[in-house]
Amino acid sequence: MPESKRDLTERTFAFGVRIVALCRTLDRRDSTCRILAGQLLRSGTSVGANIEEAQASQSRADFTSKCSIACKEARETHYWLRLLSASGIISDHEVEGLLDECDQVVAILTTIVKKVKQGTK
Repeated sequence: MPESKRDLTERTFAFGVRIVALCRTLDRRDSTCRILAGQLLRSGTSVGANIEEAQASQSRADFTSKCSIACKEARETHYWLRLLSASGIISDHEVEGLLDECDQVVAILTTIVKKVKQGTK
């Protein structure tokens, strides 16, 4: 596997681990936090899962689809993180690193999808 693909796979896995850790702390709180944690957990861990699936894609279209889904899930994760912060459930400090990583993953995936659609890698 090329270095850049392995890096993205590992990076999104590590991001998922951080999301799981945050959700575990949110799950110990009230029902609103548990519901939001569930939403965040689903989208945040889906990013890496879709990148992993993309590595075994059967075609360029399949690869593009998986990367596009991962990008959408990263955008959704960004939304839930912002909502948790804006609602005062978690502090800006707790979420800033995750938001930054989320933004970077979205940018990387957007570039990948555009390049693959243009026929280059």
